[in-house]
Amino acid sequence: MPQTLNLPWGRETIDLSLPESWQVIATMKPASLPGVPDLCIETERALQNPLGMARLCELARPGIKIALVIDDGSRPTPVGLILPAVLEELERGGASLDQITVMPALGLHHPMSDQKVAERLGCPSWTGIKVENPACDDPSTLADLGRTSRGSPVLVNRTVANADLVVSIGCIEPHIIASFGGGYKNIFPGVAGRAMIAHNHSLNCTPRTFNNVGQPIEQNPMRLDLEEAGDMLKPPVFIVNAVLNSALEVVRVVAGHPVQAHRAGVQVSAQIYGVKVPARPDIVITDSHPMDSDLRQGVKALANTIRAVRRGGLVITLVRAEEGVGVFGLANRKLPLGKGALRIAAPVLLPLVPKLKLNGLGEEDKFFLYFALQAMRHATLLMYAPTIPAAVQANLPFVDFIAGAQAAVDAARLRFPTAATVLVFPHGGSTYPILP
Repeated sequence: MPQTLNLPWGRETIDLSLPESWQVIATMKPASLPGVPDLCIETERALQNPLGMARLCELARPGIKIALVIDDGSRPTPVGLILPAVLEELERGGASLDQITVMPALGLHHPMSDQKVAERLGCPSWTGIKVENPACDDPSTLADLGRTSRGSPVLVNRTVANADLVVSIGCIEPHIIASFGGGYKNIFPGVAGRAMIAHNHSLNCTPRTFNNVGQPIEQNPMRLDLEEAGDMLKPPVFIVNAVLNSALEVVRVVAGHPVQAHRAGVQVSAQIYGVKVPARPDIVITDSHPMDSDLRQGVKALANTIRAVRRGGLVITLVRAEEGVGVFGLANRKLPLGKGALRIAAPVLLPLVPKLKLNGLGEEDKFFLYFALQAMRHATLLMYAPTIPAAVQANLPFVDFIAGAQAAVDAARLRFPTAATVLVFPHGGSTYPILP
């Protein structure tokens, strides 16, 4: 009898029928930590018990300049629900709205309109509060704080560098480059200059560090480098970071020092999303849920889980991508080499990727290119992504796009006609494997 898998597919589900001869050795789901009953109360609890720093109300004073950095719309942080408690804490210290400049942590993403920022803050219109989009390519808006020990030029938005206090609201989730999001990452790369972002990302373009999702931060050069850059800032940085479960409910808020509080949040995130796999299988089937918004987010299902498959195995990735491609430069530029040539040339290309100068290819995209070349060398990659146009699919020769979800299983069966071991990641967009 065929085996049936029922997997999340946006607000629906999708069924796959697997051959009877395939053995599903495990279905890897995130831990089911419940969301907090009241996010305002949870935020107040964190603010009253900060880790590694004084309370925010003790850092705030009348007249000081406050930079409020929030992550942009590409992250699931419920900024508008966290913000009221943060503002109340600032007001307890004597600060007022006219002292605050709100800045979305764009990195290399597109600027946000004042209206979009206001919506993210949870209020359709704000009076007495300033909004500034960082500009990673405008030298006049950047302060130069020197270089890190790993050589990154510490270029950061002047409003942040010249503030008396920086408050950063974001979330902690598994991250392919930085191990986990959150902490100082809202500042670097969030409000950093392009040269800083480029060098910092390039640190993980190595065979050992190209896949760092969920890996120990102490072994992650990119994360340690951005934290060193954060320590070079003059104003104190106070973070308020949320940890969300797979239903995007907040299970914990941590507040305080951008390293000490961050590490406490990382422990909670790892408890939810790090799953112990019993063995490396022949096939991994991974689903983009809950990162279903676009292709850029959806490919995390592949990036998060490819470590789990044996070398020479096969990965089937199902990507919902409800809004299409998203901001994903690698998908918008045709590479000069096709799949076969890329596979042959990959060993030569990989060391050159950080130095490539390709129009339309940003610094984050260079890392994704490095990752994609390593991934296609590790396993055969099949992807079902029905909202992605054929022209865009042609720009991504690292994977074989398949016209249907069941057709992907049928294609995999040609590789494994008799027997195969299978691991399933229904929440591949956020779950990562802990290897035996």
